[in-house]
Amino acid sequence: PGEKIATDGTVVEGSSAVDASMLTGESVPVEVTVGDTVTGATLNAGGRLVVEATRVGNDTQLARMAKLVEDAQNGKASAQRLADRISAVFVPIVIALALGTLGYWLGNGAGPTAAFTAAVAVLIIACPCALGLATPTALMVGTGRGAQLGILIKGPEVLETTRRVDTIVLDKTGTVTTGRMTLQTTHTTDTTTEAEVLRLAGALENASEHPIAQAVATAATDTTGPLPTPEDFTNVPGLGVQGIVDGHTVLVGRPRLVADAGIPLPPALSQALEEDEAHGRTAVVVAWDGEARGVFGVADAVKESSAAAVTELRALGLEPILLTGDNRAVAEAVAREVGIDTVHAEVLPEDKVEVIKRLQAEGRVVAMVGDGVNDA
Repeated sequence: PGEKIATDGTVVEGSSAVDASMLTGESVPVEVTVGDTVTGATLNAGGRLVVEATRVGNDTQLARMAKLVEDAQNGKASAQRLADRISAVFVPIVIALALGTLGYWLGNGAGPTAAFTAAVAVLIIACPCALGLATPTALMVGTGRGAQLGILIKGPEVLETTRRVDTIVLDKTGTVTTGRMTLQTTHTTDTTTEAEVLRLAGALENASEHPIAQAVATAATDTTGPLPTPEDFTNVPGLGVQGIVDGHTVLVGRPRLVADAGIPLPPALSQALEEDEAHGRTAVVVAWDGEARGVFGVADAVKESSAAAVTELRALGLEPILLTGDNRAVAEAVAREVGIDTVHAEVLPEDKVEVIKRLQAEGRVVAMVGDGVNDA
Protein backbone atom coordinates (compact mmCIF):
# COMPACT_ATOMS: atom_id res chain seq x y z
CA PRO A 1 0.00 0.00 0.00
CA GLY A 2 1.17 3.49 -0.84
CA GLU A 3 3.44 2.37 -3.68
CA LYS A 4 3.00 3.09 -7.38
CA ILE A 5 2.31 0.15 -9.66
CA ALA A 6 5.44 -0.39 -11.75
CA THR A 7 3.88 -1.23 -15.12
CA ASP A 8 0.65 -2.20 -16.87
CA GLY A 9 -0.53 -5.65 -15.84
CA THR A 10 -3.15 -7.99 -14.44
CA VAL A 11 -3.78 -8.66 -10.76
CA VAL A 12 -2.96 -12.30 -9.95
CA GLU A 13 -3.18 -12.09 -6.16
CA GLY A 14 -4.79 -9.78 -3.62
CA SER A 15 -7.32 -6.96 -3.76
CA SER A 16 -7.03 -3.24 -3.19
CA ALA A 17 -8.22 0.22 -4.13
CA VAL A 18 -6.15 1.83 -6.90
CA ASP A 19 -5.94 5.59 -7.34
CA ALA A 20 -6.10 6.06 -11.12
CA SER A 21 -6.75 9.82 -11.01
CA MET A 22 -3.72 10.43 -13.24
CA LEU A 23 -5.50 8.59 -16.05
CA THR A 24 -9.19 9.07 -15.36
CA GLY A 25 -9.32 12.30 -13.37
CA GLU A 26 -11.68 10.62 -10.89
CA SER A 27 -10.78 11.14 -7.24
CA VAL A 28 -12.45 7.97 -5.90
CA PRO A 29 -10.10 4.95 -6.15
CA VAL A 30 -11.15 1.93 -8.20
CA GLU A 31 -11.54 -1.39 -6.40
CA VAL A 32 -9.49 -4.13 -8.11
CA THR A 33 -9.14 -7.83 -7.43
CA VAL A 34 -7.76 -10.96 -9.13
CA GLY A 35 -8.19 -10.75 -12.90
CA ASP A 36 -8.57 -6.97 -13.09
CA THR A 37 -6.14 -4.89 -15.14
CA VAL A 38 -4.06 -2.11 -13.61
CA THR A 39 -1.99 0.64 -15.18
CA GLY A 40 1.58 1.58 -14.45
CA ALA A 41 2.19 4.74 -12.36
CA THR A 42 -1.21 4.47 -10.66
CA LEU A 43 -1.16 4.34 -6.86
CA ASN A 44 -2.04 1.32 -4.75
CA ALA A 45 -4.11 2.97 -2.02
CA GLY A 46 -5.25 -0.12 -0.14
CA GLY A 47 -4.15 -3.74 0.23
CA ARG A 48 -1.35 -5.90 -1.10
CA LEU A 49 -1.32 -6.72 -4.81
CA VAL A 50 0.70 -9.13 -6.94
CA VAL A 51 0.60 -7.98 -10.57
CA GLU A 52 1.67 -9.87 -13.68
CA ALA A 53 3.19 -7.44 -16.19
CA THR A 54 1.42 -7.42 -19.56
CA ARG A 55 2.93 -4.30 -21.13
CA VAL A 56 6.35 -2.78 -20.48
CA GLY A 57 8.53 -0.01 -21.89
CA ASN A 58 7.05 1.91 -24.81
CA ASP A 59 3.87 -0.19 -24.81
CA THR A 60 2.59 1.09 -21.45
CA GLN A 61 -0.19 3.64 -21.06
CA LEU A 62 2.26 6.11 -19.51
CA ALA A 63 4.62 5.79 -22.48
CA ARG A 64 1.72 6.42 -24.86
CA MET A 65 0.89 9.58 -22.92
CA ALA A 66 4.49 10.77 -23.34
CA LYS A 67 4.28 9.97 -27.06
CA LEU A 68 1.11 12.05 -27.31
CA VAL A 69 2.94 15.07 -25.89
CA GLU A 70 5.86 14.46 -28.26
CA ASP A 71 3.54 14.23 -31.27
CA ALA A 72 1.87 17.46 -30.19
CA GLN A 73 5.23 19.22 -30.36
CA ASN A 74 5.87 17.82 -33.85
CA GLY A 75 2.56 18.89 -35.40
CA LYS A 76 2.23 21.90 -37.66
CA ALA A 77 -0.37 24.64 -37.65
CA SER A 78 -1.75 26.10 -40.88
CA ALA A 79 0.31 29.28 -40.39
CA GLN A 80 3.42 27.16 -40.01
CA ARG A 81 2.59 25.15 -43.13
CA LEU A 82 2.06 28.40 -45.06
CA ALA A 83 5.44 29.66 -43.88
CA ASP A 84 7.04 26.39 -45.03
CA ARG A 85 5.44 26.69 -48.49
CA ILE A 86 6.60 30.27 -48.87
CA SER A 87 10.10 29.33 -47.76
CA ALA A 88 10.21 26.47 -50.28
CA VAL A 89 9.62 28.94 -53.13
CA PHE A 90 11.48 31.90 -51.67
CA VAL A 91 14.80 30.13 -50.97
CA PRO A 92 15.57 29.20 -54.62
CA ILE A 93 14.65 32.74 -55.70
CA VAL A 94 17.01 34.27 -53.13
CA ILE A 95 19.83 31.95 -54.19
CA ALA A 96 19.23 32.88 -57.83
CA LEU A 97 19.32 36.60 -56.93
CA ALA A 98 22.57 36.11 -55.00
CA LEU A 99 24.16 34.30 -57.94
CA GLY A 100 22.89 37.01 -60.28
CA THR A 101 24.41 39.68 -58.05
CA LEU A 102 27.72 37.81 -58.00
CA GLY A 103 27.74 37.55 -61.80
CA TYR A 104 26.76 41.21 -62.24
CA TRP A 105 29.58 42.49 -60.05
CA LEU A 106 32.13 40.19 -61.66
CA GLY A 107 30.89 41.17 -65.12
CA ASN A 108 31.34 44.86 -64.34
CA GLY A 109 34.99 44.42 -63.42
CA ALA A 110 34.66 44.33 -59.64
CA GLY A 111 37.05 42.07 -57.79
CA PRO A 112 36.01 38.70 -56.38
CA THR A 113 35.99 40.09 -52.83
CA ALA A 114 33.52 42.85 -53.66
CA ALA A 115 31.37 40.49 -55.75
CA PHE A 116 31.15 37.87 -53.01
CA THR A 117 30.43 40.57 -50.42
CA ALA A 118 27.49 41.81 -52.49
CA ALA A 119 26.17 38.28 -53.02
CA VAL A 120 26.38 37.46 -49.30
CA ALA A 121 24.63 40.74 -48.50
CA VAL A 122 21.70 39.66 -50.69
CA LEU A 123 21.55 36.31 -48.88
CA ILE A 124 21.61 37.95 -45.46
CA ILE A 125 18.95 40.53 -46.29
CA ALA A 126 16.57 38.23 -48.16
CA CYS A 127 17.04 34.99 -46.20
CA PRO A 128 13.62 33.76 -44.96
CA CYS A 129 15.05 32.19 -41.80
CA ALA A 130 12.87 34.36 -39.59
CA LEU A 131 9.81 33.41 -41.62
CA GLY A 132 10.56 29.70 -41.28
CA LEU A 133 11.56 29.76 -37.62
CA ALA A 134 9.31 32.36 -35.99
CA THR A 135 6.03 30.46 -36.34
CA PRO A 136 7.20 27.02 -35.11
CA THR A 137 9.16 28.66 -32.29
CA ALA A 138 6.13 30.60 -31.08
CA LEU A 139 3.89 27.54 -31.27
CA MET A 140 6.43 25.34 -29.48
CA VAL A 141 6.77 27.88 -26.70
CA GLY A 142 2.97 28.02 -26.41
CA THR A 143 2.52 24.24 -26.16
CA GLY A 144 5.48 23.97 -23.78
CA ARG A 145 4.11 26.67 -21.51
CA GLY A 146 0.75 24.92 -21.53
CA ALA A 147 2.42 21.68 -20.41
CA GLN A 148 4.08 23.55 -17.52
CA LEU A 149 0.64 24.77 -16.42
CA GLY A 150 -0.85 21.29 -16.65
CA ILE A 151 -2.58 21.92 -19.99
CA LEU A 152 -2.03 19.29 -22.69
CA ILE A 153 -2.27 21.00 -26.09
CA LYS A 154 -2.58 18.13 -28.55
CA GLY A 155 -0.97 20.00 -31.44
CA PRO A 156 0.07 23.44 -32.70
CA GLU A 157 -2.97 23.55 -34.97
CA VAL A 158 -5.14 23.23 -31.85
CA LEU A 159 -3.38 26.19 -30.25
CA GLU A 160 -3.93 28.27 -33.39
CA THR A 161 -7.66 27.51 -33.61
CA THR A 162 -8.43 28.43 -29.98
CA ARG A 163 -9.18 32.00 -31.08
CA ARG A 164 -12.34 30.71 -32.82
CA VAL A 165 -13.68 28.75 -29.81
CA ASP A 166 -17.15 29.83 -28.60
CA THR A 167 -18.08 26.89 -26.33
CA ILE A 168 -15.98 25.37 -23.56
CA VAL A 169 -16.91 21.98 -22.10
CA LEU A 170 -15.68 21.31 -18.56
CA ASP A 171 -15.17 17.96 -16.89
CA LYS A 172 -16.25 18.00 -13.24
CA THR A 173 -13.87 15.92 -11.16
CA GLY A 174 -10.48 17.54 -10.77
CA THR A 175 -11.40 20.39 -13.12
CA VAL A 176 -14.30 22.23 -11.52
CA THR A 177 -13.80 20.37 -8.24
CA THR A 178 -10.59 19.85 -6.26
CA GLY A 179 -10.25 16.16 -7.06
CA ARG A 180 -9.75 15.50 -3.34
CA MET A 181 -12.34 13.96 -1.04
CA THR A 182 -13.44 16.02 1.97
CA LEU A 183 -15.91 15.42 4.78
CA GLN A 184 -19.12 17.27 3.89
CA THR A 185 -21.72 16.08 6.43
CA THR A 186 -21.77 14.29 9.79
CA HIS A 187 -24.88 12.66 11.27
CA THR A 188 -24.99 10.98 14.68
CA THR A 189 -27.51 9.25 16.92
CA ASP A 190 -29.05 11.18 19.81
CA THR A 191 -26.80 9.42 22.32
CA THR A 192 -23.53 10.10 20.48
CA THR A 193 -21.65 13.36 19.96
CA GLU A 194 -20.08 14.41 16.68
CA ALA A 195 -16.66 14.72 18.34
CA GLU A 196 -16.87 11.17 19.66
CA VAL A 197 -17.79 9.73 16.26
CA LEU A 198 -15.02 11.69 14.56
CA ARG A 199 -12.41 10.67 17.15
CA LEU A 200 -13.07 6.92 17.04
CA ALA A 201 -13.67 6.76 13.29
CA GLY A 202 -10.73 9.07 12.54
CA ALA A 203 -8.35 6.89 14.57
CA LEU A 204 -9.12 3.91 12.34
CA GLU A 205 -9.25 5.85 9.09
CA ASN A 206 -5.91 7.49 9.86
CA ALA A 207 -4.28 4.07 9.49
CA SER A 208 -5.64 3.71 5.94
CA GLU A 209 -4.32 5.41 2.80
CA HIS A 210 -7.68 5.37 1.00
CA PRO A 211 -8.68 8.95 -0.03
CA ILE A 212 -12.08 8.64 1.65
CA ALA A 213 -10.41 7.41 4.84
CA GLN A 214 -7.93 10.28 4.72
CA ALA A 215 -10.78 12.77 4.32
CA VAL A 216 -12.39 11.48 7.53
CA ALA A 217 -9.04 11.36 9.37
CA THR A 218 -8.18 14.93 8.36
CA ALA A 219 -11.55 16.24 9.55
CA ALA A 220 -11.21 14.30 12.80
CA THR A 221 -7.73 15.70 13.48
CA ASP A 222 -8.89 19.24 12.74
CA THR A 223 -11.86 18.84 15.09
CA THR A 224 -10.57 16.74 17.99
CA GLY A 225 -6.78 17.06 17.80
CA PRO A 226 -4.35 14.10 17.99
CA LEU A 227 -6.03 10.75 17.38
CA PRO A 228 -5.55 7.57 19.44
CA THR A 229 -3.65 4.61 18.00
CA PRO A 230 -5.93 1.70 17.03
CA GLU A 231 -5.28 -1.93 17.89
CA ASP A 232 -6.00 -5.04 15.78
CA PHE A 233 -6.48 -2.84 12.69
CA THR A 234 -7.94 -4.75 9.75
CA ASN A 235 -8.62 -3.53 6.22
CA VAL A 236 -11.69 -5.22 4.74
CA PRO A 237 -11.10 -4.96 0.95
CA GLY A 238 -13.76 -2.92 -0.80
CA LEU A 239 -15.80 -2.37 2.36
CA GLY A 240 -13.86 -0.44 4.99
CA VAL A 241 -11.78 -0.93 8.13
CA GLN A 242 -12.23 -2.26 11.62
CA GLY A 243 -10.24 -2.37 14.83
CA ILE A 244 -10.18 -1.53 18.52
CA VAL A 245 -9.98 2.12 19.65
CA ASP A 246 -10.02 3.05 23.35
CA GLY A 247 -11.41 -0.39 24.15
CA HIS A 248 -14.27 -0.12 21.63
CA THR A 249 -14.63 -2.49 18.65
CA VAL A 250 -15.10 0.02 15.82
CA LEU A 251 -16.22 -0.49 12.21
CA VAL A 252 -15.98 2.27 9.59
CA GLY A 253 -16.94 1.80 5.95
CA ARG A 254 -19.68 1.10 3.47
CA PRO A 255 -23.18 0.26 4.74
CA ARG A 256 -22.59 -3.35 3.73
CA LEU A 257 -19.69 -3.64 6.22
CA VAL A 258 -22.03 -2.84 9.10
CA ALA A 259 -24.85 -4.96 7.67
CA ASP A 260 -22.54 -7.99 7.32
CA ALA A 261 -21.70 -7.59 11.02
CA GLY A 262 -25.42 -7.84 11.85
CA ILE A 263 -25.68 -4.22 13.00
CA PRO A 264 -28.91 -2.46 11.92
CA LEU A 265 -29.07 1.24 11.04
CA PRO A 266 -31.50 3.37 13.10
CA PRO A 267 -34.18 5.10 10.99
CA ALA A 268 -32.56 8.53 11.45
CA LEU A 269 -29.19 7.30 10.17
CA SER A 270 -30.84 5.41 7.30
CA GLN A 271 -32.55 8.63 6.21
CA ALA A 272 -29.27 10.56 6.51
CA LEU A 273 -27.52 7.92 4.40
CA GLU A 274 -30.18 8.16 1.69
CA GLU A 275 -29.92 11.96 1.66
CA ASP A 276 -26.14 11.83 1.30
CA GLU A 277 -26.33 9.35 -1.57
CA ALA A 278 -29.10 11.37 -3.25
CA HIS A 279 -26.76 14.38 -3.28
CA GLY A 280 -23.90 12.33 -4.69
CA ARG A 281 -21.93 12.04 -1.49
CA THR A 282 -20.26 8.76 -0.52
CA ALA A 283 -21.88 7.50 2.68
CA VAL A 284 -19.57 6.12 5.37
CA VAL A 285 -21.16 4.35 8.34
CA VAL A 286 -19.55 4.29 11.80
CA ALA A 287 -20.43 1.65 14.39
CA TRP A 288 -18.92 0.38 17.60
CA ASP A 289 -19.80 -2.11 20.29
CA GLY A 290 -22.59 -3.55 18.14
CA GLU A 291 -24.45 -0.27 17.43
CA ALA A 292 -24.44 2.13 14.48
CA ARG A 293 -23.43 5.56 15.80
CA GLY A 294 -23.04 7.87 12.82
CA VAL A 295 -22.95 8.47 9.07
CA PHE A 296 -20.43 10.63 7.20
CA GLY A 297 -21.04 12.18 3.80
CA VAL A 298 -17.79 12.47 1.85
CA ALA A 299 -17.50 14.22 -1.51
CA ASP A 300 -15.22 16.08 -3.87
CA ALA A 301 -15.40 19.80 -3.01
CA VAL A 302 -15.73 22.58 -5.61
CA LYS A 303 -12.55 24.59 -6.14
CA GLU A 304 -12.62 28.08 -4.67
CA SER A 305 -11.54 29.53 -8.02
CA SER A 306 -14.11 27.70 -10.17
CA ALA A 307 -16.95 30.23 -9.92
CA ALA A 308 -14.61 33.12 -10.76
CA ALA A 309 -13.14 31.15 -13.68
CA VAL A 310 -16.62 30.50 -15.11
CA THR A 311 -17.42 34.21 -14.81
CA GLU A 312 -14.22 35.06 -16.69
CA LEU A 313 -15.05 32.55 -19.42
CA ARG A 314 -18.43 34.20 -19.92
CA ALA A 315 -16.72 37.60 -20.07
CA LEU A 316 -14.59 36.24 -22.93
CA GLY A 317 -17.76 35.30 -24.82
CA LEU A 318 -17.49 31.56 -24.11
CA GLU A 319 -20.43 29.41 -23.06
CA PRO A 320 -19.42 26.93 -20.31
CA ILE A 321 -20.99 23.46 -20.29
CA LEU A 322 -20.50 20.82 -17.57
CA LEU A 323 -19.89 17.27 -18.86
CA THR A 324 -19.49 14.48 -16.31
CA GLY A 325 -20.05 10.83 -15.60
CA ASP A 326 -21.41 11.58 -12.13
CA ASN A 327 -25.11 11.40 -11.36
CA ARG A 328 -27.33 14.31 -12.34
CA ALA A 329 -28.06 15.49 -8.80
CA VAL A 330 -24.35 15.98 -8.06
CA ALA A 331 -23.65 17.55 -11.45
CA GLU A 332 -26.49 20.05 -11.17
CA ALA A 333 -25.50 20.99 -7.61
CA VAL A 334 -21.94 21.71 -8.73
CA ALA A 335 -23.17 23.60 -11.79
CA ARG A 336 -25.41 25.82 -9.67
CA GLU A 337 -22.55 26.57 -7.30
CA VAL A 338 -20.21 27.76 -10.05
CA GLY A 339 -22.79 29.36 -12.36
CA ILE A 340 -23.04 26.88 -15.25
CA ASP A 341 -26.45 26.60 -16.92
CA THR A 342 -26.02 23.59 -19.23
CA VAL A 343 -25.23 20.16 -17.75
CA HIS A 344 -24.64 16.77 -19.39
CA ALA A 345 -24.50 14.16 -16.60
CA GLU A 346 -24.14 10.37 -16.32
CA VAL A 347 -22.08 10.30 -19.52
CA LEU A 348 -19.66 7.40 -19.96
CA PRO A 349 -16.09 8.30 -21.00
CA GLU A 350 -16.56 6.84 -24.48
CA ASP A 351 -19.81 8.81 -24.90
CA LYS A 352 -18.22 12.19 -24.18
CA VAL A 353 -16.99 12.27 -27.78
CA GLU A 354 -20.57 11.97 -29.02
CA VAL A 355 -21.66 14.94 -26.88
CA ILE A 356 -18.83 17.03 -28.34
CA LYS A 357 -19.78 15.97 -31.88
CA ARG A 358 -23.40 16.99 -31.32
CA LEU A 359 -22.29 20.42 -30.16
CA GLN A 360 -20.05 20.76 -33.22
CA ALA A 361 -22.94 19.72 -35.46
CA GLU A 362 -24.82 22.73 -34.08
CA GLY A 363 -22.11 24.95 -35.55
CA ARG A 364 -20.16 25.49 -32.34
CA VAL A 365 -16.38 25.56 -32.07
CA VAL A 366 -15.78 23.51 -28.94
CA ALA A 367 -12.90 23.26 -26.48
CA MET A 368 -12.80 20.47 -23.88
CA VAL A 369 -11.14 20.92 -20.49
CA GLY A 370 -10.34 17.90 -18.34
CA ASP A 371 -7.56 16.42 -16.25
CA GLY A 372 -7.69 12.76 -17.24
CA VAL A 373 -6.58 10.75 -20.25
CA ASN A 374 -10.23 9.87 -20.86
CA ASP A 375 -10.92 13.59 -21.30
CA ALA A 376 -8.03 13.93 -23.75
